[in-house]
This record gives sequence, structure tokens and C-alpha cells, in this order.
Amino acid sequence: MVETHFAGCYWLARPESVEVCAQRLEAFLGMMAPLEPSWSRWHQSAATFEKARKRQVQPDATTLAKLLGKKSNRFGGASDFWLWAGETPDETSGINGNCGGSSMYVASTCLLHSLGQSEVAKRVVTAPVMTGVVRAMALAWEPEFALAASDQHRELVAVPMIEDYVGWVTYLADFRGPVPPLPSPVQVEHLPDRGTLITLTQERFTVSNPAHVALAAEVQARLQAAGLLTPLRPWGT
Repeated sequence: MVETHFAGCYWLARPESVEVCAQRLEAFLGMMAPLEPSWSRWHQSAATFEKARKRQVQPDATTLAKLLGKKSNRFGGASDFWLWAGETPDETSGINGNCGGSSMYVASTCLLHSLGQSEVAKRVVTAPVMTGVVRAMALAWEPEFALAASDQHRELVAVPMIEDYVGWVTYLADFRGPVPPLPSPVQVEHLPDRGTLITLTQERFTVSNPAHVALAAEVQARLQAAGLLTPLRPWGT
């Protein structure tokens, strides 16, 4: 079975200006760059790979504000973005999401995707890098919930909502409550003024390893018992 991974962060009903969203995106891209060489150069999409390669985006807040403020990237008060990185068509990864929305029903997000079987994926689908990605999401975007996870594991456990789910790496904002003691080999890291990172295993998490699946289930049960896996709430409530 080919197993793929993703990372994402989520929050609800936090209106923010284009300029603030651009500052958050700048901070996120800056923290991503040291994690993977190709993540130091981001591009907009185009009809072909070669054309898209010419649409490099400078990762400063002023440039990003112009991008996020385009009419085509604005919807319902939120700013959408879609950027990709990679040296060849077979080794690309992408980020997309939206920021600044006030909707009580549609979450703001930032997602890292296209982590299939490429050489980039082999480098980044590791505990240090995926924990680093989720840490960057927590620090830059201040989400309520974030995770890095296996697509196949999420399909296996069939959770109804993303925030009901414990991934390989899971982040919970402080206002959800304190994280209870968790079993070995789980690593817990508190980010001051943000929340808590929970990394299940330093091995590459895979559904083909029954011990990984069992550990995820145990941690999920403990977090559910502590009332920490709840639907997203409007920011500040």
C-alpha cells in the first residue's frame, strides 16, 4: 500500500485584515524554509510547470498582501492562497488555505499537501520535519487545532471531523485545556502562549504498523476523555 501524508491547521471565525494574514503567511514560509531546501522558493500556479516556475513569489508581507488582496483571492471576507514548491514536476509540494474569515461554519485553514512518494516526501515525512511543520503552523497561524497525519490512517479510523482525530503529530491550543499524561514513546512539547505539540512516535507513522495504530487509538481515547477533541469554536469563546 502506498501511504501518503499531509499537515493542516484549522481555526474558526477570526476576522483579520489582508495585511495581518500576509504577515502570518510570511512568518509561516520563513519557518518552513529551514525544514526543506525546496521550501525556500514558492510559486503561483500556471497552465504549465515551466510557466509556473516563472511565477516565483517573494515571501515578504508586502508582496504577499498584494497576492492575498487580489479580487480573485478574496471570498466572504477571507483571503485564499495556493502556492507550490519543487524543482521538477514529480517533486512538488504545495500549501493552500484561507485566512481572515468571520464565518461560523467555514474554518480558516493552512494545508501542506502533495506529500506522495517523491524524493521531497522521503526527506520531509519524518518526525522532526513534520513536527517542525506543525510547530510552524502553530506559531504563525495561531490555530485552534493542527496535525500531521497519514491519509490512510484517517480513512481507517473514519472520524467524522478532523478535530476529532489524533495524527502522527497533533497540536491543541491552550484554551482547549491541559493535556493529560500520555504513554511512552509519545513526546509532548508546550509552546508558550500557544498550545501543545504531541508527537506519537519518532518512527515514520504508518498504518502498516499495528503498534502505531494502537498508540494513536490510546492517545485519542485519553484526549477525548479529557475533553480536548471537540469541534472548532468561534475564536475567543
